[in-house]
Amino acid sequence: MLQFIKRILPQQKEAYIIGGSIRDLLLGRVPADYDIACSENPEKFAEKILAHSGGHFVRLGKSHQMIFRVISGGLIFDITSLNGASIEEDLKKRDFTVNAVAYDLHSEKIIDCLGGLKDLADKKVRMVSNDIFKKDPVRLIRAFRIAACLNFDIESRTAELTAVHAGLLQNIAGERIRTELLTMLDAAAAYPYLNQMAKNGLLAAVFPGFGRLNGCFQNDHHQFDVFEHTMRAFEHLETMLNKPEDILPDISIKMCRFIEKTRPALIKCAILIHDIGKPLAKTFDNGGKCHFYGHAKKSAQLAQTIGQRLRFSNHEQKFIHCIVRHHMIPLSLFTALEKKLPIEKGIVRFYRKSGENTPAVLLTAMADTKAKQQKMSSKSEDFISFIKQLIYDYFMNYQNLIDKPPLITGYDLIHVFRLTPSPLFKKILDLVDDAKLIHTVKNRSEALELVRNYLLSIHE
Repeated sequence: MLQFIKRILPQQKEAYIIGGSIRDLLLGRVPADYDIACSENPEKFAEKILAHSGGHFVRLGKSHQMIFRVISGGLIFDITSLNGASIEEDLKKRDFTVNAVAYDLHSEKIIDCLGGLKDLADKKVRMVSNDIFKKDPVRLIRAFRIAACLNFDIESRTAELTAVHAGLLQNIAGERIRTELLTMLDAAAAYPYLNQMAKNGLLAAVFPGFGRLNGCFQNDHHQFDVFEHTMRAFEHLETMLNKPEDILPDISIKMCRFIEKTRPALIKCAILIHDIGKPLAKTFDNGGKCHFYGHAKKSAQLAQTIGQRLRFSNHEQKFIHCIVRHHMIPLSLFTALEKKLPIEKGIVRFYRKSGENTPAVLLTAMADTKAKQQKMSSKSEDFISFIKQLIYDYFMNYQNLIDKPPLITGYDLIHVFRLTPSPLFKKILDLVDDAKLIHTVKNRSEALELVRNYLLSIHE
């Protein structure tokens, strides 16, 4: 890949490939973008790349920090001036040694003045200097993002300083934290790095209220406090997202497609804060037993505040809020089933409330249950089987029925029953849809009869 890039890039003196792009090339990875620093006019260098490769040219940033971007054939080249009088001075101002390696385009030699090559070989993320986090606190998360994405360890002194400076994150723009955090959570094995972040105080700095989970002990259903439970739930969820075929082999393709469509990092983010409202919802009865009534609602409210703080998109906020708000509904349905109460309508309402996010809610409920005890009880095992049945039913039955045309529409309510459009329309149409989904009506004539009987009942 480097030979291909060399054919595109001019062999100009004092021009260098730097940062994560050269790191990835040295690791045998294929970067999508390339950072280039040069001592002379970066705009002219960008024009030379453009002449070699075609594509188009964009100017980014402010006048004193201008980036000249060339986009060609799916590759992105960002050209800037050296940050210092020499490449060595530039590299010493960077964040981590694995990002402080350069490739000289003229001499075709690697420049490594900070031991980055050894750290690459040793799979270590090491800070360039002791003040990198003070200069840019978002690097506190970036250290773990790089480690998680590369499956590296964080060097001990670097890890120590992330704990020392964790509080600095509170003053960083939310969108910068969001970018680093979600990229880290997208890694297949993010759990050990996230666990270290939690212990170093970084999660408490990112998620207001997360620090209260530590030491918030629960009732007899839980072996662990809310913090330990949350981290175990995250680990279980990540395992399921990595191997969805182990959940329900018969619908593994549908599960894989759902996970690919729904960014795994967002589901992981949701389970991190699914119980964040528990400390605020904790109460005790007369017998001294603790309860967490309404904790899902309280957690969802805090999730919304966190989403706004981290500048999640409206879609991302709604997705996370849905998971957190509804993650207890499957347990309520299972409890009703144990009591031999009818739950068919309740299941349909759950699917309707959660919509296309239903599988994510169910995966969260499953991980939540797995994390309650070191060893699951037989009741928990039964609940897991119940959740699996709900997942199967959602994909194989509910989705097929919901995609079919409605049995009746508002047009029928106006022209068959002579009704005037009103909020009653939605109630009636939802009633018919629910009946269709639980198979109590199967065709248009049965749907019309259901509406006729309903209208008679409300006018009696």
